[in-house]
Amino acid sequence: MVRDGVRRGGESAGRCAGGEKALSETVDRPRAAPKNWISWVALALMTTSSVASLRPAPTMAVYGLACVFLYLIPALVFLLPTSLVSAELASGWKGGVYNWVARGISKPMGFLAVWCQFAMTIFYYPSLLGYVASTLAYVVNPALAGNGLWTASVIVITYWAGVWVSARGTKSVAGLASGGLVIGTLVPGALLVLLAFVFLGQGNAPAAPMTAEHLLPAWTGLASLVLIVNNFLSYSGMEMNAVHVSSLRDPGKGFPRAMFLAMGLVLLIFILPALAISWVIPADQLSLTAGVMQAFDAVFAHFGWQLLTPVVGIMLVLASLGGMLTWLAGPSKGLLLISRQEGYLPPYLQRLNRNGVQQNILVVQGVITTGIALLYAFIPDVSSAYWIFSVITTQVYLITYLLLFVAAVRLRRREPEHPRGFRAPVLVGLCGIGFTASLAALLVGFIPPSQFGSGNTGVYLLIVAGGAIGLGVVVPLLFYRLRKPSWKTEVTA
Repeated sequence: MVRDGVRRGGESAGRCAGGEKALSETVDRPRAAPKNWISWVALALMTTSSVASLRPAPTMAVYGLACVFLYLIPALVFLLPTSLVSAELASGWKGGVYNWVARGISKPMGFLAVWCQFAMTIFYYPSLLGYVASTLAYVVNPALAGNGLWTASVIVITYWAGVWVSARGTKSVAGLASGGLVIGTLVPGALLVLLAFVFLGQGNAPAAPMTAEHLLPAWTGLASLVLIVNNFLSYSGMEMNAVHVSSLRDPGKGFPRAMFLAMGLVLLIFILPALAISWVIPADQLSLTAGVMQAFDAVFAHFGWQLLTPVVGIMLVLASLGGMLTWLAGPSKGLLLISRQEGYLPPYLQRLNRNGVQQNILVVQGVITTGIALLYAFIPDVSSAYWIFSVITTQVYLITYLLLFVAAVRLRRREPEHPRGFRAPVLVGLCGIGFTASLAALLVGFIPPSQFGSGNTGVYLLIVAGGAIGLGVVVPLLFYRLRKPSWKTEVTA
């Protein structure tokens, strides 16, 4: 889910840069050879840093040993196709996802793709900051982790503080998020896994069974597989990392190697903490928002190190906030630049403040985010609210990927001789697998998961369908239909 605030610094920079290139680099031609090459190992590490996160671990920990299967499947049918297909597009056409879809399908579809990249953040922030609120509760008072009013308050206050910081044009935001990978992901993740192994080594029985018959999730109908949708967002953003393909000396060999190494590293970072959590916290007691801190609290209590719980909580919170700040500036700026060129948004939303920041977009987005955050105060189970917003985030973002796969096939057929630094093997097959997997994940998201079977199915469906279809399709359609020639703004250098 969205793959995750503590890991988004690298993605955001890519989004922002991609949006600027869409305007300044309108002529498609092969990129000039870079002066400084990067190794495929370095690219693999860059990809890992922008994808890996601890935040989705509790969601998969409820499956115990089966989380290995549930992480591996989307990696093969979504992460791998997305990575290789995006590499071909990035090495042949500048301008990011808007230009790829606009050339491959049409400009309206290009706008829809870049809109969904932006719109998914509207539900991404409440889910990310819901995780922040639950984590922060363990620093203040663990009893607040399931309190909807506490969660809503933290979301609203933190988001608007982030808008204030972003509006000032802070330049150190990207560095803050990059440092957050080590501070809030690698160090706490390694510590959690190490202590969990020691916990088992002392003869303690794992909370979740670790036998061969539990390698696959129990089948109770389609609802039993709904949580796998979350993993698609966990792996999202690969189209941003693909822009680095032109910096490899031998993209044809180096990029696939980088992607396979990155997949292995990402799977380790995702799977091992999820397993560690399942060893120390029973599934029926696990919170999807506070699960990471529940696990730390349990293992620290076992070893008599409870004083470290607030310290780890602060590390996780700082990393997530750094990621949020970079995401505030990135997708919205990409949408702004495309809209000023093509006139997709009204002039009010195109205005910049004195620091050159798209403040009006952030404010309007903040009003919507505040309204969504208040739902936490009215939905009794915070985990249910967290899951609903995560599903909406994933579904809106999957629209972008559906368009991307279609555009890639059409560009290969329409412009087979167009210069590309990398040509994905069996591209049509990869796009077919990626498109089918993305569509299946989008549809499955409308089914309430078995863990929330006691809730009102009608309300769940109404919220998820209304959020995904309304924000991902209806709103951009209205903008496109209502656009005026006067909305086009002259783009300066």
